[in-house]
Amino acid sequence: MWIALLAFVGQGWAADRGASRPLSRANESATQSPQTEATTAKQTAAPLSTQTGRRADSDAVTLNFISADIEGVVKVMTEITGKNFVVDPRVKGTITIVSAKPMQRALVYDVFLSALRLQGFTAVEDRGIVNILPEADAKLHPSPTFAAGDNARSTGDRIETRIFTLKYESAAQLLPVLRPLIAPNNTITAYQNNNTLVVTDYANNLQRIAKIIESIDQPSGVEPIVIPLQYASAVDVAQTVNRLFSEIGQGQGGVEPSQRFTVVADARSNSLLVRSGDASRVDRLRKFVRVLDTPTSASGNIHVVYLKNAEAVKLAETLRAIYSGESAAPTASKPMTATTLGSSSSTTQQNQPGSTSFSNSQPSSSASSSGIIQADPATNSIIITAPDAIYNNMRAALDKLDVRRAQVYVEALIVEVTASKAAEFGIQWQSLSGLGGNSTQGFGGTNFGTTGQNIIGISQNPATVGAGLNVGLVNGQVSIPGVGTIVNLGLLARALETDANANILSTPTLLTLDNEEAKIIIGQNVPFITGSYAVSGTSTTATPFQTVERHDVGLTLQIKPQISEGGTVRLQIYQEVSSIDDKTNAAGVITNKRAVESTVLVDNGQIVVIGGLIQDTVNDGVQKVPLLGDIPILGGLFRYKTRSHTKTNLMIFLKPTLVRNSEDSGTYSGERYDYIRGEQLKAKPKPDSVLPDMESPIVPPRSNVQPAVPARNQKPEP
Repeated sequence: MWIALLAFVGQGWAADRGASRPLSRANESATQSPQTEATTAKQTAAPLSTQTGRRADSDAVTLNFISADIEGVVKVMTEITGKNFVVDPRVKGTITIVSAKPMQRALVYDVFLSALRLQGFTAVEDRGIVNILPEADAKLHPSPTFAAGDNARSTGDRIETRIFTLKYESAAQLLPVLRPLIAPNNTITAYQNNNTLVVTDYANNLQRIAKIIESIDQPSGVEPIVIPLQYASAVDVAQTVNRLFSEIGQGQGGVEPSQRFTVVADARSNSLLVRSGDASRVDRLRKFVRVLDTPTSASGNIHVVYLKNAEAVKLAETLRAIYSGESAAPTASKPMTATTLGSSSSTTQQNQPGSTSFSNSQPSSSASSSGIIQADPATNSIIITAPDAIYNNMRAALDKLDVRRAQVYVEALIVEVTASKAAEFGIQWQSLSGLGGNSTQGFGGTNFGTTGQNIIGISQNPATVGAGLNVGLVNGQVSIPGVGTIVNLGLLARALETDANANILSTPTLLTLDNEEAKIIIGQNVPFITGSYAVSGTSTTATPFQTVERHDVGLTLQIKPQISEGGTVRLQIYQEVSSIDDKTNAAGVITNKRAVESTVLVDNGQIVVIGGLIQDTVNDGVQKVPLLGDIPILGGLFRYKTRSHTKTNLMIFLKPTLVRNSEDSGTYSGERYDYIRGEQLKAKPKPDSVLPDMESPIVPPRSNVQPAVPARNQKPEP
């Protein structure tokens, strides 16, 4: 190992050491053997120049370490700097420091830190102690930390932590830009909540990072500018400019961030709001707009405005009412009750359909005498003939009225759970043998229940016996005058117990526009006899005639939603669930009906109950012979008991969901489409060895039925 030579120049340093060593000591050290040089470190102090003053020479130090052990160098640094060092056991190796000229003693520590950094080590100061440890562990030890706004003036190879607060750029997006500039063993982290960067690295590198962040964190582009228009409509010019400049950007293979271009129309001031990162494009836009914003020679111009969402006929009526001072005729809305189901409303217009004009009965109105508004239903467009000033006002109103209306997807859940239990038991007996003879004899017995339950009815026709256990004693047949021959059933015992459960779930769904009434009917159209009479003809026999009125029986859902600004939906609802209970009634068909009519407020996606029925019915009946039926035990021969319990739970739930764009609409439609396709695949007949294969109809996958976007004014094929 070469000689580790430390030369301290200056009389002040020699005084601290106690005495000045002669220069010949250094020459003597140079003549030692290599083995002795490897184990000792010789220190010499000699005057560099006799011309230098005493105070200036006391801070000048010359360092010469050639492959010196780190621990030996640390001991020397302790004497020079007066700092207390703690060396990590993992810190091993040698350091080489060669200085051709003397340096200030204040810079010795910085040179020592630079030499440690080259070996993969660093120093962290904490409470007057300098810890020398591997660079990878430095971030785990306390180090000087400077927050945003602190004046950090430290330099050199000291480990520090800086917090940078960004004003314009995103900290997360700036992270991959700065990460390659940070030492691999040090860290940089982005905190998105307050848009800050936390960096732990060397002080000199943190100064460079600070300058880079200051240069990048600048307002993007230029400030928005306002281009007022005098003759042309700002809405029309904005559409033309956006279409033209966007096509130019696409032709260049994509728009760079500096080439972003935004033009927004302000209808109130009839001006354009422009923002772009390229000042030259703004200048070109000014020239282009100046050419468009010129007056026309004609007093009245014809303008055609194609509507995107609104209905041209209704919107033309609204504009005519605004500028003529007339009030538009409101559309009559019928209450949503059972009487309105299946009815259709019609409106009558005084003017020609699809056309409105300013009224000539008000010559004092400048708008009514100088313009015409006409709707073209075929193309859903509005034709306006008016001067530029009036047209600009109309165009501003059209732009606000012709907006995409939100839709409401309503899911109704009708849940009906019915549990029914019934039991009956009884004994009946008869004595009919005396009715068939010539002599006068009496008969007697008990008879309870309806047809199929009583002993007399079963004796006449045993096939009508009811469900359950029926046990009887038959003694041949007996002939009854006026009735005929019947079975001589002397005794009948019946026992029956039923337990029935019904769970019905109906989920009708509707998708409708805001403030538009919609309904869905699923069921049957059943005829109800309202009257009958006979029509006399030429023959002696009268022809019967009946009058019939048809009604819908099934499930009916009728809604009219209204969306508030906060997302709450106001729903006018009429819901009806009806079913046929008995068709054999002589008076007509008997139906069961459950209907609810209400107006509710529901949040988006919330499920509410709008109506319900919880019914619990218990019937306990007994038929018996007076006195005899009350006798214990034996009275059972003269009694017939029935008992039933019916419990019905009916609830109607509603869940509205706002659909504000085509993506949301496609999501709900796609879910239903896939569900139906899955059910069809389940119902597909399985292959059979005997029966022929028959393909069941299955809707195609959604990817094969996505409709193509038709061109403007092009009608879709049927």
